[in-house]
Amino acid sequence: MRLLFVLGIMALSGCSPAPDEAPPPGAGEPRAVHYVTVGHRNLEGGLAFSGRLVAREEAAVASQLSGYQVARVLVDQSASVRAGQSLAMLDDTLLRADIAQQRAALAQARVAAEKADQEALRVASLDKSGVLSEESIAQRRLAARTARAQLAQAQAQLAAQEVRQSLMIVRAPVAGRILERTVRPGDVASPSTVMFRIARGGEVEVDAEIPEQSVDLVHIGDTASVTLPSGAKITGRIRLVGAEIDPETKLGRARILLPVRKDLRPGGFAQVAIVQKGVPVNAVPEGAVSYGADGASLTVLGPRNIVKVVPVTIGQRSGGYAELRSGPPAGTHVLLDSQGFVLSGDRVNAVPAATRGGH
Repeated sequence: MRLLFVLGIMALSGCSPAPDEAPPPGAGEPRAVHYVTVGHRNLEGGLAFSGRLVAREEAAVASQLSGYQVARVLVDQSASVRAGQSLAMLDDTLLRADIAQQRAALAQARVAAEKADQEALRVASLDKSGVLSEESIAQRRLAARTARAQLAQAQAQLAAQEVRQSLMIVRAPVAGRILERTVRPGDVASPSTVMFRIARGGEVEVDAEIPEQSVDLVHIGDTASVTLPSGAKITGRIRLVGAEIDPETKLGRARILLPVRKDLRPGGFAQVAIVQKGVPVNAVPEGAVSYGADGASLTVLGPRNIVKVVPVTIGQRSGGYAELRSGPPAGTHVLLDSQGFVLSGDRVNAVPAATRGGH
C-alpha cells in the first residue's frame, strides 16, 4: 500500500502545470542602432578613361598634277616643316620642252597680230571710197581681231604651262610634323595619291571615349592628367566634348589637347584622369545607403525613434561618402550599417554613430 501511495504522489506531481519560462534577456526592447546626420560636404570626384592619340588637324598632301614622275623627295617621316616648304620635286623635262614650244608659238601669234593690225589700219579710211569693196575691208578688220584673239590664246596657254611648272614642286600647305611619307622617287604623281600626311602645328590630342553617365561631368577647359604608354605624365586640356552618344556602345567622346612634344605619336593609347573640384552637396557615409531591386534607399529615423525607408538618388562618391541628388534634406538622421535589420515602422534605440569611435 505504501508503494501505491508513493506512485500516486509522483503521478500527480508530473501532471501539474510547469511554471512559465523566463523570457530571454532584452526581448521586447527596441534594437540598438547607430545613426548619422545628412550634411553638406565637399566631395572631390574624379573620372578615368582611355583614348587614342590623334593629330588635332591632319593635312593630306598630294600633287595637283597628273602623269609626271617624282624626281626627288626632300623630307622624311617625323620631320618638322614650314608652310610652303618644298617636300618633293617632279621631273619637269617634258614640261620645259612644252614651255619652249609654247613661247615660240606665242611669238608667231604676236607677229601675225601685228601684221593683221597693220592691214586693218591701211583700210581704216577707205570706207565707201570705192578703192576697195566693203567686203574686203570687213575681212581685213576681222582678220585683225582674229589675230589678236589667237595671240591672247597663246599667252593663256603659256601662262597655264608656267603654272604647271610652279606646281612641279610639291609644298607643305601648313606648318607641322610629317606623320607619314608614302611617295618615292620614280612614282607617278596623281591628285588622288597622298604623298605626305602632316599634323598641323605638330599638335596631338587624345580622342577619348567616356561612359554616357559621365559625359555631363566633363567640361571644355577642364584640366586632365594624361599618362602615356611610356609612363610619362603630362597635363592636357579638354578642347571638345562630343555632341552625341554612340547608340550602340553608349559612349560619348572628348578631345584632350596636349602640349607639342616629340614623344607624342598618333595611333598610340593614353590614360586620362580628370580631378573635379569639390562643391558642397548633401552627403552621407556610403554605409548608410542600402541597395535593392528598387534602387538605393536610406532608413530615416523619425519621431519617437520610429524608422522609415526612403528612396534616394546617389551621385558621385568620394572619400567614403555618397552624394544625395535626391532624398532627405540636410539635418535628417539616418541609420548607419544597421538598416538591414529593421523594417519601416520599427521602433529603435538610436545612438549617434560617433560614440562608436569608428565613424
